[in-house]
Formats: sequence, C-alpha cells, structure tokens
Amino acid sequence: MPVSNSSRIVITGIGAVTPVGVGRDATWENLLAGRSGISEVESFDTARYNVHRGGEIKGFDPAPHLRRLDPSKVGRASQLAIAAAHEALDDAGFGAGTGRDPARCGVAMGTTSGEPREVERFDDRYLAGELAAVGAEFMDLYPCHVIAGHVASEIGFSGVNTMIPAACAAGNYAVAHAYDVLRAGRADVMLAGGADSFSRITYTGFYRLGAIAPERCQPFDKNRQGMMPGEGAAVLVLERAEDAEARGARIYAEVAGYGLSCDAHHMTAAHPEGDGAARAMLAALAHSGHRPDQISYVSAHGTGTPTNDKLETRAQYRVFGDAARRTPMSSIKSMIGHTMGAASAIESAVCALAVATDRIPPTTNFEEPDPECDLDCVPNAARRIVVRAAMNNAYAFGGNNASVIFQKYT
Repeated sequence: MPVSNSSRIVITGIGAVTPVGVGRDATWENLLAGRSGISEVESFDTARYNVHRGGEIKGFDPAPHLRRLDPSKVGRASQLAIAAAHEALDDAGFGAGTGRDPARCGVAMGTTSGEPREVERFDDRYLAGELAAVGAEFMDLYPCHVIAGHVASEIGFSGVNTMIPAACAAGNYAVAHAYDVLRAGRADVMLAGGADSFSRITYTGFYRLGAIAPERCQPFDKNRQGMMPGEGAAVLVLERAEDAEARGARIYAEVAGYGLSCDAHHMTAAHPEGDGAARAMLAALAHSGHRPDQISYVSAHGTGTPTNDKLETRAQYRVFGDAARRTPMSSIKSMIGHTMGAASAIESAVCALAVATDRIPPTTNFEEPDPECDLDCVPNAARRIVVRAAMNNAYAFGGNNASVIFQKYT
C-alpha cells in the first residue's frame, strides 16, 4: 500500500516489565516515586564475586502472559518481551486483533545478549559431561534473533521481523527502524522495543571490567562507583497518525525524529570528547526540526560509571550549549539498573509517558554534585513540567549511539 513518506508516526500502546514493576503502570508510578528495584542477586550464586546486587525482576511468572507459546520452550528474554508486547497491544486497543492484515504488522526488537541463560545451561551441561543431554531445541532457544521471532509467533504478526543486537542502544535502534518501516509504507502497525534477561555471563563481563557498583547506582553524583546490571523489556505500538486517528486511538506521543552514529573509537570506551554521542543528538534534532532549547526533558544514558557520566555531560554541552544546564536530564538506571538491550526501549516508554503526563522521573541516590557533571539531573524527586519534547539518548559498546525525540501530538 503506497504511503506518503511524510506520514507522522505516533505511539498508541506501551508495555513494560522492569525491576520496579511488571506492567507499564507499576513501572511508571514506581519510577516517579523514586523506588529502587535493586536487590541481592538470586538467579545465581555470587559468592565468588565481590559485588552481589543487581536489578532482577522478582516473582515474574511467564505463564499468564504467554497465550499461544509454551513458556518452557521460550527463553526468559523472550518471555519478558512477549509480556510487554501483549500489554502494549491491549493498551493500544488491539487486544482482540488489529483488524489489519497480519502480513502488514511487524516487529522490531533490540537486545544485547539474546538469550544468554540458554548458553549458560549449555555450558553447565558441557562441563558436567552431559553434552548428549543438549537437545535440538537449543537452536530454537539461544540465538538473539529468536526474541523478535517469538514475539511475532505469539502475537501472529507475519510482516517485517527484525532483531537488532546493537547493545545498550538497541531499543532506540528498534524504534527508529519501526519509524522508517511505517513511513515507507511497508507495514501498518509495528511493535518496537527491546529485551534482555539477567545472566551470569553479562554480570561476569561487567564485573571483570570493574564497572559494577557495590551497593547502588548514582548517576552524575561525585562519588558514583559504577553501573548496576539489570533486566527487563519494553514494547511500543507505533502506527501512522492518520490510522490512529481514524480508529479513535489514544496517542501518547509522536516520534519526531532520530539520529544514529558510531564513535568508531573503541569497543567498550566512549569517545573522550563525546563526539559520537553529540553527532547522534545533532542528527536527531535536525531530523525532528527541533532546536536544543525546544527540548523539555532528556532521558540520559546515565550509567553511573565515573567516565561515562562525565563524557555524556561533555556531549550534552557540545550540543545544547548554555541550555544544557537548564534542561532537566535524569537517569532511571539509578532505580532499575542497566537493562542492556532493553534500556533505551524502557527509556523510550518513559519519554512517551513524560510527554503524555507532563511528569519526569528523578535520578535517585544523588547526594553530592560533581563539577564535571553540572547538569540538572532531577535529583531524588520527580518533577511536573510541561514536556513538549523529550530526547532519549543511548550510548552502547562498539560506539553505537542512538537518540530519539518524542513530542506532543497535535
């Protein structure tokens, strides 16, 4: 179906599963209240580590959320993604079906690690000399592409299906891809988001990098000691504005534009001058037609590591100039940890909700200002402001950067 590439793309449904809540409303209200989802790790034994905390989703039962697939044959990241996808579709008013050709409905998901718990199970069996016990179903469980495939299979969407393993920026990449697919007329409805599960592999990797904080994540605080691994999923329903209006859908926000870049500098270290991050923000501003002083709120990447927060601040000043100090920029990673490939998807959901409700979540655990991070990080308490436009920034390993701008739909 030919569609004008000037079509406006809007968000009509949101679903989320995070360490502070199973469901969009629980997640949003707990973030606004500044509640922490960080606790002692329970999914594996951390006795051999010198850090023991993380952002796990406690008490999540996949069975009520999987209506077609067998939970025992679906990995945890896929389970979280499916739960978020169902909630997003129900929220958009599509619970009984979209009324569209399934071949015109697609999925774009991001991840960092795919289904690492399945790899861990394989490793455990291999080390125990039980390789013969690894069945053929292993190939249906562990590759990262199965997350988008499982969502599509569960929902029944047979159109565009894309898995983007762009690490911590993957959720933003998925939203950008869905935006392009809809504007090109290659789909009528897109599910876009990200998912990652808490895993021994990921935890060990960041532990060996010396990046995990011992007790809590303190983005932009002078005494910050590192990030906190987490898990989660978020899915957005995207469609063309004219289609949403025609069916009387509630519109949370419009996807105004995006920008992508690569530092091309180092696999784990950000560019020392924040070059790639700045270029992604500038590209998003140009694509959306916004000036820096028209951005009401910035959802920071805000990992809480000493170097990254400083470089993110530097990039913010390169793009926003004097407006950087006046523009609220908070990090929800202070409450849910770094949910890897789900991070910017959850933060996209937060930006859409901020635009819709004129409320922005805080950066918690903030105690002492850092002269090298002299921004308004919305310390410790949510804030009510008019959010006309929100920018979501994500900066990933490999130097992958993605910024997406959401605005009020009028």
